[in-house]
Amino acid sequence: MSVEVLLEMRDDIGKILSDKAGQLQSQLAALGLGNGGDKRRISKVKGRKVAPKYRNPKNRSETWAGRGAMPRWMAAEIKAGKKRESFLIDKGK
Repeated sequence: MSVEVLLEMRDDIGKILSDKAGQLQSQLAALGLGNGGDKRRISKVKGRKVAPKYRNPKNRSETWAGRGAMPRWMAAEIKAGKKRESFLIDKGK
């Protein structure tokens, strides 16, 4: 095939693909899903505060919710032989 025939074929394929994309967009819009790529799903729990689950007995203001990295004060106490359960905050108070 010559270069001119290949270029013409490429242009024809481009037109067909853009027509198909337009048809798909109109079908998605009819289903109520048009431009779904622009909308981002936002987590309902992102940024929400979690009640503390553990408290440092040496410094009562230091707490940990049990999420993320373990605080240094707790890691040091566990390394010294204490159990994680000994730092639980009693919810009955």
